[in-house]
Amino acid sequence: MKIKYRVNDQVKILTGKDKGKTGKIIQVLKGSNKVVVDGVNIMYKHLKPRRSNEKGQRVQFNGPISVANVILLCPKCGNTSRIAYKLSVGKGEQADKKIKSRICKKCSEVID
Repeated sequence: MKIKYRVNDQVKILTGKDKGKTGKIIQVLKGSNKVVVDGVNIMYKHLKPRRSNEKGQRVQFNGPISVANVILLCPKCGNTSRIAYKLSVGKGEQADKKIKSRICKKCSEVID
């Protein structure tokens, strides 16, 4: 399955403990079909002290979310929307190449 989301896309969370929150995608994990969204699904990792005079730590990080639980916020119209693709022919020197671009399903504007 191909992931249609990219880094720096603004998304809205559809399910889970952070339902309704919005954030920017920091990382896309293609192998597991997950994305990491900034400020959402915050998790903690507890670290033991390594030396006798150190204290233990509690490190906070953003956990991954399934791609099925997020939807894109269109930068043009501001609504949540699915992503479509459109093939177009290049101009000038790239006239023989086909360009694939992402499109908002609601306002039909090119994303990116």
